[in-house]
Amino acid sequence: MSSVAAYVTTARASKPASSMNDVVRQHAGLVKRIAYHLMTRLPPSVQVDDLIQAGMIGLIEASQNYDPSQGASFETYAGIRIRGSMLDEIRKGDWAPRSLHRRVRQIGKAMQEIEATEGRDARDAEVAERAGMTLEDYHNTLRDANGYRLFSLEDLPSGEEGATESLTARLKGPEEEVENDRFRAALARAIAGLPERERLVMALYYNEELNLRETGEVLGVSESRVCQIHAQALIRLRARMGDWLE
Repeated sequence: MSSVAAYVTTARASKPASSMNDVVRQHAGLVKRIAYHLMTRLPPSVQVDDLIQAGMIGLIEASQNYDPSQGASFETYAGIRIRGSMLDEIRKGDWAPRSLHRRVRQIGKAMQEIEATEGRDARDAEVAERAGMTLEDYHNTLRDANGYRLFSLEDLPSGEEGATESLTARLKGPEEEVENDRFRAALARAIAGLPERERLVMALYYNEELNLRETGEVLGVSESRVCQIHAQALIRLRARMGDWLE
């Protein structure tokens, strides 16, 4: 039995099958749209069928937990749960070697130390030196981290559908909403404080939803270079948001 079928079997105990089937049938297209949209931003090793299966589970969960009194439409709420289930599935399949995780942590720590000492953005060469890497190794690590989808802005809390604190969580209570608002404000300040090229890549990739190749065309650089800039921006953000992420 597939995981979707198993979940449906369990869920039927608390909701009529006809009602659930109607919801799934009516919103199956939403699951596919979100899956194919995510696929444009993921490595080839991720299979769209796996995303769709995870998204169907998110849709079923949304049909069980949706509360119209919270003010969000079902499609908006379901979209968050569907996307969250897909991202959870991707994170569970982390195939990055431990050595890559270690190098990324070294880079983040080096950035944090340099910026705390110098009071400015850390430069590539000095980050590489502080992390004990050659500049070539540093750039290769950025490329590999981005290729493995080791992290993403979607991992950071926000009230938007594209980057939410817990994409599979229920709508928050008042106190949690206040805390989430504070985090979003801090994250917005951190993004605004990025070096210009990194800030532009983030805007094109997350706000305009261009893929890395299209972003490179806008900036006049290679897709490989955009991968490096994107990964560097995310490492810098995580370093600057360290107090929130601990």
